[in-house]
Amino acid sequence: MSKIASFSLAALVALSLAACGDDKKTGTPAPSTTPSASSSGTPSAPSTPTADPSTGSESVQRTKAELTKALLALPDLPSGFSLETDDPGDEAENPLSSKDPKCKSLVKFLNADQAPGSKVSVTRSFSGGQEGPYIDFGVDAMGDSQKVLALQSSYRAAVRSCKKITMKFDGQGSSAMDVREVSAPQFGDDPFAFRLTSISGPQEGLEVVFATAGVNDVVVSVSIVAGQPGELDSATEAAVGKAKKVLGGKKSGT
Repeated sequence: MSKIASFSLAALVALSLAACGDDKKTGTPAPSTTPSASSSGTPSAPSTPTADPSTGSESVQRTKAELTKALLALPDLPSGFSLETDDPGDEAENPLSSKDPKCKSLVKFLNADQAPGSKVSVTRSFSGGQEGPYIDFGVDAMGDSQKVLALQSSYRAAVRSCKKITMKFDGQGSSAMDVREVSAPQFGDDPFAFRLTSISGPQEGLEVVFATAGVNDVVVSVSIVAGQPGELDSATEAAVGKAKKVLGGKKSGT
């Protein structure tokens, strides 16, 4: 699978197309909120703060290795899940589009392979079997908490201003996708969530749910295809909890 985070969904959807041809959603449950042995270790050593010349505020410098440790790993998930490895063949270029100028910002968010403004970005993807769920977790280092909040605000505004976008499915044509903000799992800083639902075309009925939340200077993101009710909440709680444990509690930019 391609690296997608919750800011791009083409590869995640490509992975799940074969399983989403019917309405069955009997796959493996999403991650439990009960910490596993692998997620209860000691936090990484705090990154050294530096001054951000663009804002004058304290900026935390994260490494890819540090962020990777903050991602949920296979031992953190229930049995039945498998890790999806990167496959360049899955990568699609700009699969989302819209003729509505109000949707320009959201299309840009969803076609990106990392959070806009991210200094370091890591993702990890899992599948729960042929019928899903298909879950992607991401962590993006923004440098400080104020940039995290600014990103969340921009993302929320982009979703609220856009009602419908078009998704291109390789070899199948395109589907109109309804865009709707949904109740966000209440974990992390300024949590936000929304859902894309295919209302026509080759993948009519397909749903993808997204959640993002801040953990001090990073954004934690979760996206799920072919999920069941409650899975976004449990997956987000687990992802935010792991990031907090690994990255520590230092708050920057305030």
